[in-house]
Amino acid sequence: MSLLKAVQLLTGSQAYVLLFNTDYVPLLHDWGPENIGGIAFHFVFCIASVVALFYLLIIIRAERSLTAYFLIYTAGSAILYSLTGLTERPPDPGNVTSWGYWTAAHAVYAVVVGWLVKTRA
Repeated sequence: MSLLKAVQLLTGSQAYVLLFNTDYVPLLHDWGPENIGGIAFHFVFCIASVVALFYLLIIIRAERSLTAYFLIYTAGSAILYSLTGLTERPPDPGNVTSWGYWTAAHAVYAVVVGWLVKTRA
């Protein structure tokens, strides 16, 4: 279970819904059974972003910097929350609590990715 799903079950926050929402991606939102396209998109994007960020960070010799992963993924996710404004599905773009849960969960993801890269790469 994902951290955002646990938050949804414990608090009722709908930030989890945005995780797999692809309403704003042409053609993808119609792909496969409910949420299959969103799940596939999310996991492919997660893997691709880690690989791409790793190689971009090599340029500045920060590929093993946990801080770099934390700052980039946390800030990026905080900004990506605004995509919820492109759909009718929850969460509401102005819901500061959902934004906080979304950002905090992605900060945890960033720390895990940064730690894995630092200790394994």
